[in-house]
Amino acid sequence: MRDFHLPGRSTIHAVNGMCATSHPIAARVAVSVMEAGGNAVDAAIAGAATLSICEPPMCGLGGDMFALVAEPGQDVVALNGSGRAPDGFDAGRLRAEGHATIPLDGAHAVTMPGAVDGFCALAERYGSWGLDRILAPAIRYAEEGVPVAPRTAFDWAMDAHRLSGAARRHWLANDAAPAAGTLFRAPGIAEVLRRIATDGRAGFYEGEVAADMAATLAALGGSHVEEDFAAVAHDWATPISTGWGGMEVLEHPPNGQGATALLLLEILKQLGIEGLDPLGAERAHLEAEASKLAYEARDRYVSDPDHGGVERMLDPALAERLAGLIDPERARPATRPEVGAAHKDTVYLCTVDSAGRAVSLIYSVFHGFGAGIASEKFGIMFQNRGAGFTLAEGHPNEGAPGKRPLHTIIPGMLRRDGRVLGPFGVMGGAYQPCGHARFVANLETYGMDVQEAIDAPRCFAGPQGLAVERGYRPEVRDRLAAMGHEVHTPETPIGGAQAILIGADGGLTGGSDPRKDGCALGF
Repeated sequence: MRDFHLPGRSTIHAVNGMCATSHPIAARVAVSVMEAGGNAVDAAIAGAATLSICEPPMCGLGGDMFALVAEPGQDVVALNGSGRAPDGFDAGRLRAEGHATIPLDGAHAVTMPGAVDGFCALAERYGSWGLDRILAPAIRYAEEGVPVAPRTAFDWAMDAHRLSGAARRHWLANDAAPAAGTLFRAPGIAEVLRRIATDGRAGFYEGEVAADMAATLAALGGSHVEEDFAAVAHDWATPISTGWGGMEVLEHPPNGQGATALLLLEILKQLGIEGLDPLGAERAHLEAEASKLAYEARDRYVSDPDHGGVERMLDPALAERLAGLIDPERARPATRPEVGAAHKDTVYLCTVDSAGRAVSLIYSVFHGFGAGIASEKFGIMFQNRGAGFTLAEGHPNEGAPGKRPLHTIIPGMLRRDGRVLGPFGVMGGAYQPCGHARFVANLETYGMDVQEAIDAPRCFAGPQGLAVERGYRPEVRDRLAAMGHEVHTPETPIGGAQAILIGADGGLTGGSDPRKDGCALGF
């Protein structure tokens, strides 16, 4: 139980429905949908569409999404709503132009936006409302405006320099990032949402909206054509999983990095972290060392599922071999550079309704404001997911026409003895697999409640060394440095998280990360 003398958040409890996400308006929209009779899928789509207006540095209609859906009495299903490279993509041409990596900004990094197709697919298969009703709150907020929340204002100001051309006109206020509390409107996005509400995916991937996107990208040197937009298609898949304690951890299969989270858990299982101080140096060290190795494996094997080697990632022998490389007293350097670009910007949302239906949904434009460019007429911000490809010739994740890049965003779900315990997710780009493993261990191994498991301080071994949040004690930082870690304090807190747990009696318990603006709400 939390110490009520100290600042903090209590877990949120409800019985009829709940949403946890990174912005309170989006959480309220999702809960309102369920209060009015919609189900958890309707609520998740409505909340995610609203986040497009509430957190535009992080997500938007020009981005991608992934989801896990649990229907009572049925197997959990994975939806891949990520887009592919356009048919005109040419890695050889980029290499010939002198690029060692795909540029983060501009049309070369833009893959086809898959999120809208994913939302439409979810609504068609699982929704109880039509898109006109589901999208009505987002349309209203885009038209009338939303007050900019403090963390969103911080991210907006930090990433505003990346915007160019039409993006500055659509997504800045008087050519500057809006301050916290400022009312921000997106009339172009409101119009696009209206067309999706009326015509479904055709309102986005065909006609005037698709023409606007294709013409904008072509003018900036992209190979994208309207036929690329019309061809966007989602995939349904089966989640991958592993056990941890008495729980089963379910992840979305590649091209996301969910297999990395499972490999990391398997390595930590070999090391045995049960008796360690959950906020101590020894646990942080083992987690950092296991993460380095799991991420090196990710960079070798994970890519488009038609091209990657996820079987290698899930091989127990690999986890055993990697665990044997870890020195419990000494840090090792990262021996392999990350393939593709890292990022920290995304949104995560989860919902559960009174029937026990659960949705774990993650939605992103990759870097802050994606590729930094937007369509001329409607202001659709383009993601730069193509930067997740490598230009290394022959690599499984080499960019190619019609291919999906390695993705960082991953939704999670927990299950025990066949019963779904609830959805969870951790924002933060490359940190996400580490964040999933840490959340699961906090919950199951160290007995924290869902809010404590989210609140607990984080660290992450990245290219610049070991990022350690200020929540760790000074003596822990000193011990990690003595073990050989290059300890530094990150500019921003590491990631964000949301989760909802479903009790055996159907009661709902939610948690939301104070590192973001959001909350868990229920009724």
